[in-house]
Amino acid sequence: MFLDRDGVINRPVVRGGLPYPPDTVEEFDIYEDVPAGCARLKEAGFVLVVATNQPDVGRGTQSREQVEAIHATMKAALPEIERVEVCYDPGGAAGSTPRRKPGPGMLLDAADAMGISLSQSFMIGDRWRDVDCGHAAGCRTVFIDRGYQEALRQAPDWTVNSFAEAVEIILDAR
Repeated sequence: MFLDRDGVINRPVVRGGLPYPPDTVEEFDIYEDVPAGCARLKEAGFVLVVATNQPDVGRGTQSREQVEAIHATMKAALPEIERVEVCYDPGGAAGSTPRRKPGPGMLLDAADAMGISLSQSFMIGDRWRDVDCGHAAGCRTVFIDRGYQEALRQAPDWTVNSFAEAVEIILDAR
């Protein structure tokens, strides 16, 4: 089970209709339905891996230490998460890497390291990059529609309105 972080696990900071990551641990706010949903997925036998782009580190507008502190807080609150894959690359023509979503690199690396079958996996995300990443890795995709001012580029396998709905869809689709 691959999960995006901002907009899936925690509330993003929305500016101009687009989501942004929290800058500090104090701004990191986990959605209410995520702890129970992660527990249900883990009980069903899924390995939970977070795959998140954090380009502000590469841009120099956020520190790596802040991102790691947020991840420590997330893992303490959600012990079902077994791995966190992070891409700090800011993107753009000069610096993009296959690990940066929509590239599948973070999913491929985690699958290789943990013996995960990508064809049996799901990617849950809230942006086009997550859906495209999941498709590129060979996963089924679940899009949580948070109403951003951003269009999808590929159709997800399922569209839902909450993490709890995503969990129900996945458990039914197994």
